[in-house]
Amino acid sequence: MSLDLYDLKRSGNPDRMPEFLRRRMDHFYLQRWRKDWRGRHIMRGAMPGKNSIQLVSNDYLALANHPEIISAQVESLQSSGQGVLMSAIFLHGDNPQARLEDDLADYAGFSGAVLCQSGYAANTGLLQAIASEGVPVYIDMIAHASLWEGVHSAGATARPFRHNDLQHLERQLVRYGPGVLCVDSIYSTNGSLCPLGEMVELAREYGCLIVVDESHSLGVLGPNGGGLVRELGLESKVDFMTASLAKAFAGRAGVVLCPKDFVDYFCFTSRPAIFSSCLLPHEIAGMAKTLEIIRRDQWRRDALMCNARMLREGLDELGYNVDESQSQIIALEAGFEADTQRLREALEERDIFASVFCAPATGAKRSLLRLSVHAALGTDEIRRILDACADIREETAMESWPSTKRKQQREAAIRVAI
Repeated sequence: MSLDLYDLKRSGNPDRMPEFLRRRMDHFYLQRWRKDWRGRHIMRGAMPGKNSIQLVSNDYLALANHPEIISAQVESLQSSGQGVLMSAIFLHGDNPQARLEDDLADYAGFSGAVLCQSGYAANTGLLQAIASEGVPVYIDMIAHASLWEGVHSAGATARPFRHNDLQHLERQLVRYGPGVLCVDSIYSTNGSLCPLGEMVELAREYGCLIVVDESHSLGVLGPNGGGLVRELGLESKVDFMTASLAKAFAGRAGVVLCPKDFVDYFCFTSRPAIFSSCLLPHEIAGMAKTLEIIRRDQWRRDALMCNARMLREGLDELGYNVDESQSQIIALEAGFEADTQRLREALEERDIFASVFCAPATGAKRSLLRLSVHAALGTDEIRRILDACADIREETAMESWPSTKRKQQREAAIRVAI
């Protein structure tokens, strides 16, 4: 809908919108879209072309169009069609979904696994199953929205702590007692890594269950891509691990990794598990083949890490604040939404496309452009990105961004200390 069309509908009011909803819509269209975004939708810029560099996809290992995966899906469709459309709680005995769940559990170092419709469903469903009214859930302030939604839907009490701040978390633990601790292994907004070893020790010391969302690290970190929990040897100390399989696994599903005896309890307690249809046969076949390739192709992880390191180091030399990124996710934090919009447009003019993150995905004054690096990027493309970022510094007023000033202050403090 355009702003002109919204004004037309607003004046005529043909939809009979109640005033409580109209006020919320007015805030979006008239305050955010018209005023904050200057009449241009912050998410809807130019369309990428054939030769554009796209840093918008979570397909980190460049598997989305892999011929082996497509062949497995086609073969499944031709032999099984769409399967039986029903809730997964009706599945039992030996079946492809159960076999894939066993393979995923073995891959990540857990005894049990449950496939879900999405990573969002995995997180909300898991929190419903393990938390309840009166239970404190300690959650990193920039943890994924699905974990926050899980806390709300469980009727539990969110006890947020500052991002990766172990001291602040411990003060909360001392004050509120045993509960559930929720963290991401790689945080999706800025690419930072969780200090997972220390988090796990705090959880155990204070009698908390710990949930680790590995959506952006499963397939990427650890032996054969088994995740950060496995890389650090924490499988026996982490109670639950979740992941979206729409990232490195390039599919549309989620998974809960858990103790084997938790599986049936989860399936018959979690509302997303009970009241959603199971995955389709071709989706299961595609993900089974994807898991095989991810285990096999170490070169994809090596290429991804090399590309991410090259881009991070180049951006840092150009003066951009990318200090928080320790992964394939790199954030350029312009701050105000209008500044992020200007940054997005400047890069799109140079045929480079990245993802805008703004409220509610970030704080109101901490919007950013997220660069999602992938294994198929070539050295020439990384140079193109860096050349563009060098070219737009003055145009985007990069030196005046709050994130740039924080970087300059840190560097000045280090020089003084030396």
